[in-house]
Amino acid sequence: MRGSWTTILLTAGLLGLLALLGGLQYRWLTQISEADGEKAHKRVQEQADHFAMDFNREIQGAYFNFQTDAESWKSRDWTAFNERYDYWRDKTTYPDLITDFYFFEAKGDAAPLHYDRESRAFTPVEITSNLADLRTKLSDEKNFKPVYEESYTLILPIHEGDNKLSRIMIRTPLRNESAELKLPEKYGYLVIKLDPATIKEKILPVLISKYFPEGDFRVAVVNKDGEPVFQPLSSETTDAAAPLFDLSPENFVFFANKDLLKSIDAEKQKSVVLNQRVETRSFDAITTNGDEKEGVKIEIKRDVSPRRTAVFTTTATTKGDDSTPWTLQVQHASGSLDAFIASELRRNLAIGFGVLFLLAAAIAAIIISAQRAKMLAKRQVDFVSSVSHEFRTPLAVIYSAGENLADGVAKDDAKVSHYGELIKGEGKKLSTMVEQILDFAGANAGRRRFNFTLVAIADVIDDALNECQSLIAEKDIEVEKDLPVDLPTMKADASALSQAIQNLIANSIKYSNGNAWLRVSAVTGDGKVKISVEDRGIGIAKSDLNRIFEPFYRADEVVDAQIHGNGLGLSLVKQIAEAHNGRVVASSEIGKASKFTIEIPTA
Repeated sequence: MRGSWTTILLTAGLLGLLALLGGLQYRWLTQISEADGEKAHKRVQEQADHFAMDFNREIQGAYFNFQTDAESWKSRDWTAFNERYDYWRDKTTYPDLITDFYFFEAKGDAAPLHYDRESRAFTPVEITSNLADLRTKLSDEKNFKPVYEESYTLILPIHEGDNKLSRIMIRTPLRNESAELKLPEKYGYLVIKLDPATIKEKILPVLISKYFPEGDFRVAVVNKDGEPVFQPLSSETTDAAAPLFDLSPENFVFFANKDLLKSIDAEKQKSVVLNQRVETRSFDAITTNGDEKEGVKIEIKRDVSPRRTAVFTTTATTKGDDSTPWTLQVQHASGSLDAFIASELRRNLAIGFGVLFLLAAAIAAIIISAQRAKMLAKRQVDFVSSVSHEFRTPLAVIYSAGENLADGVAKDDAKVSHYGELIKGEGKKLSTMVEQILDFAGANAGRRRFNFTLVAIADVIDDALNECQSLIAEKDIEVEKDLPVDLPTMKADASALSQAIQNLIANSIKYSNGNAWLRVSAVTGDGKVKISVEDRGIGIAKSDLNRIFEPFYRADEVVDAQIHGNGLGLSLVKQIAEAHNGRVVASSEIGKASKFTIEIPTA
């Protein structure tokens, strides 16, 4: 009992420890997943921001590079413009990005100018419906936009400007401040037409392969109405977004006029950046408070070229703002990064809990195996004890009969014959028990061989009854035999099958409990022969019916009643039935009757 409680407590302790480890594992994996999710979201957003930065830098280069003062347009001197055009083509990775240039004067109805690459000069052209529509849009000062993304057009204002001013940089205003400037008067507008094919077939694919090369993410571009421009996503869920066609991080103005600064009061100067000349394409926002942009970093070069006035206006101030012409959208291939992280968490939890389950199963298997080994050892001890007891009686009889014969107690022929028969009968019992043990051992070791020949089932049953005749006569058992005349002839091991039937008959007599009756019957049907042995003995409890065919197993009631046996008879019956591709089944009612049936296929 003490050992049982020790096993139960040890098992409960180990299972409790595994449950604790499972809880800790779930907590740790969840925390790790959340941390990895935050890092992954941040990393994807950074990649999207760098993607947008590279794209916008390319567009900004095609925009800012062509800032010239109004004098060159008034004098029709294209030297400055051609220098900037040559400089841009030399520096850009995509010289086919710009397809055309047009120039509109802000006032009057002068014909628009078109840039001729062969003559390297702007020449007047007839105004078309598209150009007329564009001029109408440019005349609306309040709704001026530097980007018309639907037509892939950039609009660069050309401002009036005079004297030169040394560089001054002033921080941009906070969002809640209102600082309006009265900008220099516009002389005209330079229209820069972009090539859609270059953007969609060169710039965007190159940036995708640069920042999202593994194919784990889908990349799309949508306009401000949410309509797809490039590679629509499978759903509306996005893991990162960044503005495209953002020509400037914030409002900033480059002036070359010292006197102009005096006309701007101190409060409004907070939204202005003034400088002599810019020859760089690097304009980066400094973000210090979420998405709010607190300042602008501008890299500046000086050279000997003539200084000029430069005015830059913003296209988008905040990610996701309605004024953003295009928006870059990034989505994980799983539908969303959160879904991917959740699936990874589920997979890791499944693996972790699977390992714990295997550990628990291994512990349970070890405990069950130990219990079964303990039970089997107990049965083996009981078997040795039972066999020893079974051997003791016939050996004692043989020893006593032999001693009487040797001492001359039995001198007449009748006495000698009686002792001889007694020794013969007890010797046969010993031989039968030894053969039974050897058959069981041989069958379990796979050494027993069955000799299948054509046999008549009725003859096999009669042989079994004849072999048990002495036992039947000794106990004065009434045997009822019910064998139909049409029992088939089939392939079987006659000796083994007869042994199985003998074991069933011997068990029925042994457990008859004084009721001297048994019935042996056979029927055919459903392609089987069913041989049954019935008795009206002590019966078998339902809890024991599933275990009576296990080797060495004997019910507690049988042991308590001191009924002799070794627990191998029914196990041998099962082995013989299975060797014939059949089975043995038992039905019983405690205290009333038992019935054992061997079912063997006829085919």
